[in-house]
Amino acid sequence: MDIITFLRVLATVLSFIVFMGIVWWTVDRHKTRRFDEASRLPFLDE
Repeated sequence: MDIITFLRVLATVLSFIVFMGIVWWTVDRHKTRRFDEASRLPFLDE
């Protein structure tokens, strides 16, 4: 395995880990309440 292939595999694996972290962060039940409150912020001025 040459260095280019290794770097491509490493970038793919790291990207997948970051993606799964973002998915976990948005689905976390403790943060859902904060996201719901933040989604209503634009409508509070009316």
